[in-house]
Amino acid sequence: MPSDAQQHPHINPWIVAVAVMFATFMEVLDTTVVNVSLPHIAGSLSASVDEAAWALTSYLVANAIILPMTGWLASFFGRKRMLLGAVFGFTAASFLCGLATTLPMLIFFRIIQGATGGALQPLSQAVMLEAFPPRDRGKAMAFWGLGIVVAPMLGPVIGGYLTDNFSWRWVFYINLPVGLASIIMTRLFIFDPPYLRQQKRGIDYWGIGLLALGVGALQVVLDKGQESDWFETPWISWLAAISAFALVGFIVREFTSKEPIVQLRALGNRNFGIGTLITGIFGFTLYGVTALLPLFLQTVLGYSSLDSGMAVSPRGLGSLVAMMLVGILVNYVDGRILLACGFAGFCYSTFLLSHINLGISMWSVAAPNFVNGFAGGFIFVPLTTMAMSQLRKQDIGNASGIYNLIRNVGGSIGIAVVTTMLVRGSQAHQNYLVANVTTTNPTARALLQGLGAKFLGGGADAYTAHREAMGLLYQGVQQQAALLAYADNFRLLGYLSLICIPVIVLLRRLRHRPEDRIEISGE
Repeated sequence: MPSDAQQHPHINPWIVAVAVMFATFMEVLDTTVVNVSLPHIAGSLSASVDEAAWALTSYLVANAIILPMTGWLASFFGRKRMLLGAVFGFTAASFLCGLATTLPMLIFFRIIQGATGGALQPLSQAVMLEAFPPRDRGKAMAFWGLGIVVAPMLGPVIGGYLTDNFSWRWVFYINLPVGLASIIMTRLFIFDPPYLRQQKRGIDYWGIGLLALGVGALQVVLDKGQESDWFETPWISWLAAISAFALVGFIVREFTSKEPIVQLRALGNRNFGIGTLITGIFGFTLYGVTALLPLFLQTVLGYSSLDSGMAVSPRGLGSLVAMMLVGILVNYVDGRILLACGFAGFCYSTFLLSHINLGISMWSVAAPNFVNGFAGGFIFVPLTTMAMSQLRKQDIGNASGIYNLIRNVGGSIGIAVVTTMLVRGSQAHQNYLVANVTTTNPTARALLQGLGAKFLGGGADAYTAHREAMGLLYQGVQQQAALLAYADNFRLLGYLSLICIPVIVLLRRLRHRPEDRIEISGE
């Protein structure tokens, strides 16, 4: 079946790549750019920070529900029409978010933004994979991957700058020019392939309902679990149970329905099934690192939002360099070797971060971040290319939705796990350290005497000096306990990266034939 690019030979596939890149970058950026603005949003809309956090949760829930349905929606409405509607809806919702005068209004528009944004990643990925011949898909995925990998890194920097220098509303208004450019380019340069225009499908209402209930409830549990003490809170337990039953029902429904909304049988494809598993673990580790490091810099070292964003921004530069390099190497080097190098580098960078201390310089944060981003580029491109390699073109849209959903859910699980372990680990280390702060411990006694002497020298009486010295000593214990908990989490993420390396062997190697078709070795 001729591809879209073949039907319109006057359209350079790189123009198509730029068109979908705008949409992808805009959507992924918005998942992180709002985070640093929450306190300002809460103050402006007369809400608490916890209440304002629902502006993040509502977006993630709507986004997660739509992701796996994108393939069906594209076949039902047409891919170009669906992509145009998603970009227009996302852009319009961004503008309305900036105009919101109450928190419920903002949450409502964020739901629309999340729902329309959820379709952008898989749609743009499917368009890219079809626009380029198999031999050039590595380069195409490298270019597309820049939006996926770099945007979350730039989000805190851009969000911090706009919020500090203008207003939190500009965090949403910044999407308008990018969205308009994407709408124009999509309208001019993207077309539906014939097989999509020929499909007429029914509506799997039960599948839609179970998917929305299961994924939506799961996302709320992951986002609010630590804040609500997990299963000690009844409503979290109920939502977790509802999510489990709904997802099991959804899986049964999709395997028994004549016209399922999500083709789960695609997971039976060896490369796609293994690739999806690996991308879920990669999402866990990637989002875990991106969540931990800004927290450490701001809460322990006292960095501002902008300084924190600048310290982690070299990750984006590392990704940029790696994407350009791996886009070429993927045609000449076994993708499994590139993946193994990527995960080994990712592990090395997290082990470097596990050696953090309270006197660490910004360079000591920036260097591991560059390595982390560089390693991520060596994972993203070959993994995406190999996972999609054995699928028919008409199955790529559906598979992209599943693939992106698993990566995002893996990321949500990663953030939930590391934040929980951070709180619990800090408490455990604090209990251990406090047990050693006694008058019989020579080091603790010397510190206490030294601090007390400073307060006595400042004119305080003996009781006040002792109390103030104990307060400072306890504050130091808390900082050290938090430091140890962060180091534990970085090591955990490093070990998880290593687990992926033996799994990579199960992927089948790609071989390019002269006629530019993909052949899978071992078949």
